[in-house]
Amino acid sequence: MSVRTLWYYIVLAVSTVYHAVGAIIAGLFRVKNRRGGIYDWANIDWARDILRAAGTPVAAEGLEHIPPGQPLMYASNHSSMFDIWALLATLPGSVRFVAKQELFKIPVLAGAMHAAGHIPIDRSARKKAFEAYDEAARTIRRGISSIVVFPEGTRSRTGELLPFKNAPFALAIAAQVPIVPVYVHHTFEILPKGAWRLRPRPIRLLVGTPITTVGLQPEDRERLRDRVRAAMVALQSKAR
Repeated sequence: MSVRTLWYYIVLAVSTVYHAVGAIIAGLFRVKNRRGGIYDWANIDWARDILRAAGTPVAAEGLEHIPPGQPLMYASNHSSMFDIWALLATLPGSVRFVAKQELFKIPVLAGAMHAAGHIPIDRSARKKAFEAYDEAARTIRRGISSIVVFPEGTRSRTGELLPFKNAPFALAIAAQVPIVPVYVHHTFEILPKGAWRLRPRPIRLLVGTPITTVGLQPEDRERLRDRVRAAMVALQSKAR
């Protein structure tokens, strides 16, 4: 094991506990979830700690495309845990994730994720998955946070884009918010699913132009899905 890999795992453990405990304590004292508050600080500082320890700086392109001052839905590719940290550390404003429910079963981390307002999704049950996206839509409507979704539904084992699920696009239509496509490049090479050895390199995060959902109906979700996927493929081609 390299020194860098060992240091990454040490910082991952220590920083996760430190920031999670802070979020849990804030939750116990009923600190409100607001833009720029303690939960946003915990999310961003945690992500930046890990990226620094891993030696994986993020270079963002296209942030000027993001409409300021309004909640959005970000749709990103997903091939590594490093996608999450790159997104948290880079996207502006307050962001929350629709995340697999298994993460909400990890001691300490679970309490922090609930307190911060991240949303668990049961990927094995269609009805429960749609309930999670309904909750995400309510979060967006409250105007507190934008939501990040991974339309592939899981991490890619090859680094290539998987087929997209429909549910995230039903969420965007229900909330009537723009979808901002994002492509995170090089994270698969850093730490793919199932790997433990770190291969540090810079990360590129490419942001596309927002895709409107105004006037769309639930039956338009597949067309919207295909449009967002095409935008993400274009970002992927640009990254390469």
